[in-house]
Order: sequence, then structure tokens, then C-alpha cells
Amino acid sequence: MEEKQAMKGSAEVICVGTELLLGDILNTNAQFLARELARLGIPHYYQTVVGDNPTRLQRAVAIACERSRLLIFTGGLGPTPDDLTLATLADFFGVPLRERPEVIADIEAKFAQRQRTMSPSNRKQALLPEGADVLPNPTGTAPGVVWEPRPGLTVMTFPGVPSEMTAMWEATAVPYLIETGWASDRIYSRTLKFWGVPESVLAERVAHLLALESPTVAPYASGGGVKLRITVKAANEAEAIAQITPIADEIRQIAGHDCYGEDDATLATVVGDLLRDRQHTLAVAESCTGGGLGQVITSVPGSSAYFLGGIISYDNAVKVGMLGVSPQTLAAEGAVSAAIAQQMAQGVRDRLGTDWGIGITGIAGPGGGSPEKPVGTVHIGLAGPAGDVNSQQYSFGASRGREWVRQMSGQSALDQLRRRLIADG
Repeated sequence: MEEKQAMKGSAEVICVGTELLLGDILNTNAQFLARELARLGIPHYYQTVVGDNPTRLQRAVAIACERSRLLIFTGGLGPTPDDLTLATLADFFGVPLRERPEVIADIEAKFAQRQRTMSPSNRKQALLPEGADVLPNPTGTAPGVVWEPRPGLTVMTFPGVPSEMTAMWEATAVPYLIETGWASDRIYSRTLKFWGVPESVLAERVAHLLALESPTVAPYASGGGVKLRITVKAANEAEAIAQITPIADEIRQIAGHDCYGEDDATLATVVGDLLRDRQHTLAVAESCTGGGLGQVITSVPGSSAYFLGGIISYDNAVKVGMLGVSPQTLAAEGAVSAAIAQQMAQGVRDRLGTDWGIGITGIAGPGGGSPEKPVGTVHIGLAGPAGDVNSQQYSFGASRGREWVRQMSGQSALDQLRRRLIADG
């Protein structure tokens, strides 16, 4: 299989669009395709971004043809004059464009379904290089192509709209790449996620696993947490699972509760599952996060089963009037203190009638800090169903800015609740 893949060669992603070069939009297509090529086990060594200019695009194609055997293009398939990808490719490889009646019929049908009239400019999307096969677009009007303009060279084109590109990739490109032998041994990964442990500490604890050649284990920091990605090349999913699972189990045993989930899990989904399993409810009182924690919690579908609501007590008068925080404690301890975080948590739990209450108060910056309480100081209170209340202090620092402190506060609050729910069984 390795010899077969070596004969096939490597893939190159070429993203077309001046808006990408200007930074007007984020190039999520390149990220998606990189992950997909890795998943399929297709070597991928180069990515190119080029503007809507036929001369520069042809230069990029010429370079790509010298070093790659699978060229994947995104962007430049629309009806406007700056959509030049297919015309430029046809000119480069010396073939004419031909209008495809089946594409015209598909575009007309989609316009009719939306109760709109097809513009004459949309006919341009039916002009495909002679000899190219259509890659159907199930959601948009611009089809792609799969094409072998030269022996040993495959070209695939996709629209720049991410939702259209991903739908086409999954529906048509992946089956084609598997059928034609591009995806032989596939690469499978499982990502374990951690919170509350530094990357360096976790790496030391699993150092013997980081030295493995197969499966490989790679650590990386992400959004304040840490991830360990376990990767293996295998002929099928069952074989991959058999190799990955013992490594994942060993890591979980080493890490204990520092590991909160894997792959698509988030702290919000994990906490939600724990609350739902126990039939417990939650309310939050937020100061420095300004409703950010509530937003994260309610981003999980079905969160209404356990999340009743929250109070944004940004001003001290709201803390006193709506949460029952003591004016005397405010005067003595200050708003950013363990006592106030605890009173906020207890107050929101009692007023909303929930099992659990979280209170967050801190200094997000850039101003407002002091030598005793620098920017990034946050207190998170947790009130439990037995009437107990406690809090933890965090120091997130000022170097990464206000949003970083707010994000870390919300995620740390969820982790604090997660660990308590696990401890309580």
C-alpha cells in the first residue's frame, strides 16, 4: 500500500480569492481540507493562496504540477467576472470550456425551488473544461469538477463557500478518492481533552507514550486547555480502535479527572450530561464575564433541561439588590473576593431555586487592577444542593487581554462544577 500511495504522490490545496489575501475572511476551507486529507491518509505538503488573477493563478498551478499529483482548488467558481478558476485551468491545460446541459438544468431547478429566476450570468457556472467530470453541488449552484488533464495528475475544484465545499467533499470527493486508491490506509485520530493541568506537566506524566512510533501521541495547548491527539494509520476503523483504545485508557488512568472528555466533547457538554444524569439544575451569577458563561452553557442543545438562567450582576447595587450580597462584606472585602463570589453563588441558587449556583467576580482589565488584586484575578464561588458554599481563586494574568480572562473564567467555572459533581458521585 505504501508503494501504491507513493506512486499516487501528494496533494496540494490551492485556495483562490483576493479576499483571503486581504484577510477579509478566515480560510477555514484550507483547515478543513488539511484535516480531511490527513484522515484519508493522503500526503499533503503544500498549501497556496492566490488572488483572483489568471496570470498568478497559472503560475501557482505550474509550480503545483511539479510537486504534487492531486490539486484541490477552492473558490472562483461563481457567476461573477472575478470567478476565473475553471477558465484559467482550461487555458493552462489547453482545452476549451464546454457548456454542460445537465448543469444548466440543475441550476434552473435550484432557482425554481427558491422561487427565483436564474440570471444569465449563472450560465457561466455550466462552462466546464472539456474532458472533466462534474462534481455535483447538492446545496449551491456552482458545481465542481474532477479531472485528469495529464496522466498522473488529478484536479478537483470546489466552491469557496465553506458549507457548499464541505457538503461536496463528503458526498462526492471522499468516495471518489477511496475508489481511485488515493485513500488506502487511512489515518484515524482520537483527541483527549484536559483542563486544569499545564501542557508541560501533562507531557511529563505521559512522556513514555509520546515516544511511541505507532500510535503516535502528540500534545498541544488549545484555548486554555490541553489536548493529546492519538493517531494511527490503519486499514479500517476497527483496526484503528483496537490500537488507539489501550493508549487512551492508559492516559485517562494517568490523568484522572484532569481529562474531561474526547473529540467533540466540551466542558459545557460534559457538565450538562452530569447535571442531566443527576436531574440537577444550575443557575449562574456573573460579574466580569458579563453573561459569557450563560452563553456557553446555552450553546448546548437541550440545556434547558438543567440550566434555569442567570443574573448579570455587573454593578454592586445589582449584587446587593438581586443576589442578597452583603453591603458590609462588599465594603470590607471588595467586589473581587472569595466572600462575594460565594454570596453571589448562594444568592443565585436560592433566588432561582436550583440545586447548584455559580458566582463569578474578577478583574478582566485592562484597568482596575491593584498590587493586591492585579488584572486577571478571579474568584469563582460554587453553592451546592446541600447548602454548602466554597470558592476558588484564579490568576489568569493580563498579558492575553480582557477576553482571555473572561473566557478562562467561564471555562474554569464549568471545570470547578464538573469536578465537584464527579466527587459527589
